[in-house]
Amino acid sequence: MARLGKLTTSSGEVLTPAFFPVATQATVKALSPQDLEECRIQGILCNIYHLYLRPGIDTIEKLGSLHRFMGYFRPIITDSGGYQIFSLSSLKRVKKEGVEFSSHIDGSRHFLTPSQIIEMQFKVSSDVLLPLDECLKFPVSFSQAEDSLRLTTLWAEKSKQTFLNCQEKVKIKPLFLGIIQGSVYPELRKRAIEALIKLGFKDFALGGLSVGEPPDLRYNIVHLVIGNLPTSSLRYLMGVGTPQDILEAIERGIDLFDCVIPTRLGRTGTAFTDRGKLVIRNAKFSKDESPLDEECRCFVCRSFSRAYLRHLINAKEILGVRAISYHNIWWFAKFLDRIRKAIKEDRFLEFKKEFLRRYVEV
Repeated sequence: MARLGKLTTSSGEVLTPAFFPVATQATVKALSPQDLEECRIQGILCNIYHLYLRPGIDTIEKLGSLHRFMGYFRPIITDSGGYQIFSLSSLKRVKKEGVEFSSHIDGSRHFLTPSQIIEMQFKVSSDVLLPLDECLKFPVSFSQAEDSLRLTTLWAEKSKQTFLNCQEKVKIKPLFLGIIQGSVYPELRKRAIEALIKLGFKDFALGGLSVGEPPDLRYNIVHLVIGNLPTSSLRYLMGVGTPQDILEAIERGIDLFDCVIPTRLGRTGTAFTDRGKLVIRNAKFSKDESPLDEECRCFVCRSFSRAYLRHLINAKEILGVRAISYHNIWWFAKFLDRIRKAIKEDRFLEFKKEFLRRYVEV
């Protein structure tokens, strides 16, 4: 079911399947917009919860848009921040009107409604908007997941109406994705899809996965969901980003991914290569003159030895974090480019098999 597509936004087109790095607080950690251009990244994901807390939505709006604020002019998806509200905040009180929470930064109290979440995404001129949803971690009982889905569906309805109202006031029309929840229960996932289609959603994000469930269960849910979506819809798998997961999900029909993994691991000195992850801080690399990845042509691999990169990471030098993160983002962009080429040439399954044969997990 692997397929090619084109996502058209007001800030440009995205060839799918595609991977978007996470720029939680309006930056992909350690990297500049120029770095992202060099790495041929097609778009990024920002988080409206974090931007609401700082620098503040009004600040970004006053400065023109999130794109102008960042100096980044390719497509931007804004996550509603629902997952962060439920995972980072303390003293949460969930109501049908919205969610009350305390800031993870200073403990201040806040209350946000589904409508406010949408209005904020319009204010920062996001290209792709996501509604407020409740994301439960695995494991969760059927009744808990059912209650949560009921709330998420109610919020989706309110969000959709607010989106339509806001859309009438702007010239540039953003895309709006419905989030499919329901944990690992097929019945609930089907209910979620039916409700979102009834509300008029045409494109979809799969939420509530990669939250502790076994991989086989995750892939089964992805397969189930894809089988119940219109073929013309965008299918976005949120928060999933290991090479293995990307391949399995693309085989089942997923178009778009986001994940923190390239830069999060980059900050600890772990690099992605076709032969698996390389933990460059290990002592065995202390006198290794070879490049980080002999098969990579990024600036880092053309310029620095493993020994030097190990020194930088262990000395806690900023350049080390920057260099490994740069390589990882380059590698992910190239990985997706190779996948698109394999799909175009009708050899995706062969590419997947060969990649997984060489890729050794550590």
